[in-house]
Amino acid sequence: MQAGIRGHDTEHMLRVLLSVANFATLLQESEVRPIELTIGDVIGWIEQLAPRDLAEEWDAVGLQIGDPRAPVRRVITALTLTSNVVEQAKAFGAQLIVAHHPLIFRPLKSIQHRTRVGSIVTALIKNDIALYAAHTNLDAAVGGVNDGLANRLGLVEVEPLVPAAHLRRYKLVTFVPVEHEAEVRDALAEAGAGIIGNYSHCAFSTQGWGSFKPLAGADPYIGEVGKVEQVQEVRLEMVVDHHARERVIDALWKAHPYEEVAYDLYPIEGGRSRAGLGRIGRFPEPMALSDFLAHVADALLLDDVRLAGASKEKVQRVAVVGGSGGSFVTRALQLGADVLITGDVDYHDADEARHGGLLVVDAGHFGTEKHVPHDLKTYLDAEAGRRGATLHVQVAGEEDAFWQVKSSERERC
Repeated sequence: MQAGIRGHDTEHMLRVLLSVANFATLLQESEVRPIELTIGDVIGWIEQLAPRDLAEEWDAVGLQIGDPRAPVRRVITALTLTSNVVEQAKAFGAQLIVAHHPLIFRPLKSIQHRTRVGSIVTALIKNDIALYAAHTNLDAAVGGVNDGLANRLGLVEVEPLVPAAHLRRYKLVTFVPVEHEAEVRDALAEAGAGIIGNYSHCAFSTQGWGSFKPLAGADPYIGEVGKVEQVQEVRLEMVVDHHARERVIDALWKAHPYEEVAYDLYPIEGGRSRAGLGRIGRFPEPMALSDFLAHVADALLLDDVRLAGASKEKVQRVAVVGGSGGSFVTRALQLGADVLITGDVDYHDADEARHGGLLVVDAGHFGTEKHVPHDLKTYLDAEAGRRGATLHVQVAGEEDAFWQVKSSERERC
């Protein structure tokens, strides 16, 4: 009996060990493999943040060099694409550079290595590095360039300085078996459907009965050929931005269990746009001019700023435009701003501000946009993490194209 028990125990132990070994093998085989990303995937994330429809008509945004189907593991973010940034991308092993300023604004008649643009284009192609530009669409985007400025300055009650025209939007309606609702809804949301303001995964569903009869040649997920079938289904509704339309429909076909997917796409109007060029908001309390200037320099990491227009004892209502924003002086005055913080202000813009009683802080084009590559990295890191994908993102080291020389240093120049 004891020998039998020991034999039984031994057999049982062997089974346990074998089960453990099999489980370990299955666990190893089922470990989550890194998601292979393409350049197109990363572009999709960027355009979810900054839809191309937001770009100005004259702008050149999007993929300027490269193949969206190519794999990507490393990305460099930059404000302006220079030869130095290309060298950093090569050293990092990047397959993609995401820049704020487009390299190519107009069609090129030739690509010559002796020119700035030609030498950079040649280097990118030679090293198989793609280039994507998010310019005025990122300026206008919710969470883009100007929201980054407003957030760093601590503004509250922030609104667009110039609201964007309403983007083309659609209502997607599809019909899904009840047990597949969550799976399909999540797939559509991941593709960009259901975004309303600061909310994602927005959807509405109602249950009902769907009926259909599979004909000869059909391979139905539910039912039999030649027989009318009734299935309890969910009518699922989600909003879709125009730029995400194809991606969302593709996700619907992949996630839906049916051989043939029934869906409708309706153009819709209405809704409040929070996108637009520039931002205007206020400080919680008025600030003395000296305190305000120190705060701007500290928040934007600036050594100095240039003032123009009219002087102010105190400021509270603040307009911001990243980059070149001198042309927004009149709009800032119309909305009652005390001050406009921007860059590239010319003499005539400054004179207009002085006449209207508006203080202008010219913090430079670089100074008001150098945060953009950092914000893009944060965004891409978050999107990759949310999907369980591996993407290494590095911010390029850049310097302003302008520098200042103190009077005591002029002789050394």
